[in-house]
Amino acid sequence: MKNPPALEQLIDSLRSLPGVGPKSALRMAYYLLQRDRKGAAKLGSSLENALQVLGHCMLCNNFSETPICLLCTPEKRETGNRDASQLCVVEMPTDLMMMEQTQSYRGMYFVLMGRLSPLDGIGPKEINLDKLIKRAQDGVIQEVILATNYTVEGEATAHYIGELIKTRGLSVSRIARGLPMGGEIEYVDSGTLSMALLGRKKL
Repeated sequence: MKNPPALEQLIDSLRSLPGVGPKSALRMAYYLLQRDRKGAAKLGSSLENALQVLGHCMLCNNFSETPICLLCTPEKRETGNRDASQLCVVEMPTDLMMMEQTQSYRGMYFVLMGRLSPLDGIGPKEINLDKLIKRAQDGVIQEVILATNYTVEGEATAHYIGELIKTRGLSVSRIARGLPMGGEIEYVDSGTLSMALLGRKKL
């Protein structure tokens, strides 16, 4: 039996979400239509509103309702003074949020909105590298901190950006990796332990 066209369109739309397959999309569609029509209407209007009002910050490239977001606007920052000479490069807005939760970094950010992945057709243009280079060369930035993920793509992205930044006379660093806080060596995988040994520092 065929579903009504409107239902099929809803299912196809839900399938565009990451990790949502045909069955999950079908269950979501049925739930929204049968159990929570008010929630479905709210979801629809929220999506429409977000698409209309959200763009990218001219400086950090994160999502923003204004040309320059609150984090990048000195007079509007709610998080106190920041070190404008440091620029931390992350892959996604969620990474920026995690960095902020540590309360140990007080510099500025740049969000790539992805990572290099040639097999998926994601190159330098797709992750806004031109915009990053322009931001790093603003005359204020002195150190670029690469905080991409420690995946194959994240490592390749960090290496590529690092080479670009170094040729422009700026200091480049990479976030460390190793044992988790409170972790015990016997339960850590060999790859992480190896990186912890290679990244050791003198006391």
